[in-house]
Amino acid sequence: MKLKASLMFARSLIFPKAEKNSSARRSMMGALLCIGLSLVPLIVVLTVTNGMIEGMTERLIGLSSSHLEALIARNSKNIVSAPMFQRFADEVKTAEGVTNVYPQVTLTALAGGKKERTGAQVRCLPGNIFEVNDSFGTLFSVVEGNLAVFSEGEKTAVIGQKLSEILELSPGDSFRLITTKTGAKNTMTPKLTTFKVAAIVSSGYQELDALWVFIPIDVAYASVPLNTAEFSLLIETEDAFSPYLSRVRMNVEQITGRHANVFTWSEMNASEFENFSSTKVMLVFIMILIVLVASVNISSAIVMLVMERRKEIAILKSTGASNSGITFAFLIAGLACGTGGVLIGLPVGLLFAVNANSMVSVAEKIVNWFGKIFNLMKGIPLSEIKDIHLMDPAYYLSEIPVNIPFSEIFGIIAATLILSLLVSYIPAYKAGKEKPISLIQKN
Repeated sequence: MKLKASLMFARSLIFPKAEKNSSARRSMMGALLCIGLSLVPLIVVLTVTNGMIEGMTERLIGLSSSHLEALIARNSKNIVSAPMFQRFADEVKTAEGVTNVYPQVTLTALAGGKKERTGAQVRCLPGNIFEVNDSFGTLFSVVEGNLAVFSEGEKTAVIGQKLSEILELSPGDSFRLITTKTGAKNTMTPKLTTFKVAAIVSSGYQELDALWVFIPIDVAYASVPLNTAEFSLLIETEDAFSPYLSRVRMNVEQITGRHANVFTWSEMNASEFENFSSTKVMLVFIMILIVLVASVNISSAIVMLVMERRKEIAILKSTGASNSGITFAFLIAGLACGTGGVLIGLPVGLLFAVNANSMVSVAEKIVNWFGKIFNLMKGIPLSEIKDIHLMDPAYYLSEIPVNIPFSEIFGIIAATLILSLLVSYIPAYKAGKEKPISLIQKN
């Protein structure tokens, strides 16, 4: 049986000329739809998780650890004063591959507002950090206030949105930072410093910035005890994902010497990225299992197709059709079923993925509408009913960055088509091995 004949028989299996009540045809259409519907959540999950992970990674690198972070020893002479610290940063900036360096002092403090108190992570950085650092300028959105006030070098602070809600602070309000000061005989005494809120910012990911308080580094040296503080340099390179990042780290280490330990962003955030990766793998694995279960329908559809076409198979075998030719025709039918599922699932999945934020917004409105009705029926006043946020920034990004992973989607398409061939092989092989006489007797 020649290839052309096999293809013609496969065409008749897929697109029969005579319209009739065919169970096999309905079964193939059902298998096709199952494959398409199973691909939709897989593509959406893959796109959304990629976008979320990329957005979180961008914020961790740009706003927290930078590309490289050099942890300075507390006894280093380079951190005695703010000007000396800045000169040390400028010296490190001369290292090959380094584009920018920012001195940073971090300490844990107790922040007190009008009524409440909470722990805070104080980050002391250059006053113009929101202007000269691209990540700070683009990834932070100003909720209230004016960042220009922060750069004036007074006792002003920029705080995270979550912290402002806890302490009930607005721009212009004053709050207290309570830190510890080491006195004689290593006695620890509290030190209270008052700051005025210049602006309230949000990165859209509260797990990262919920308790951040930014104050100018020169103000910190002048008014806050730094006995228990940590000193570091945030080092930017041309590309955080460059394979030569380790080489840049070596160049930095040659300048810092024994005064600092230098780490890459992946080392500083190893636990977070391991968590991101494991979550993505688990979600994608579950979605792949759904596709695998849906593909079994193709095998059932091919079995039914073989049973309906026994007479045609018998005639072809009687006229000299080969076993491999018959098998090949049914494999093409199974592949066509998988291809049809891909043609349905791919555009629908991409459409849902691109409009993920709009869909979440609509879903939030529906959930809140039903929630309000349910709570009102229970007698809860409308003023006490709080809105539900499906994308709570305390756990996720407040907005999903859409990032379509074309290479991974092409891999999914290829895997789906191969899977369609694999599940079709056994019934197709059995169809090719059937003997004409037994087929005629069965019919």
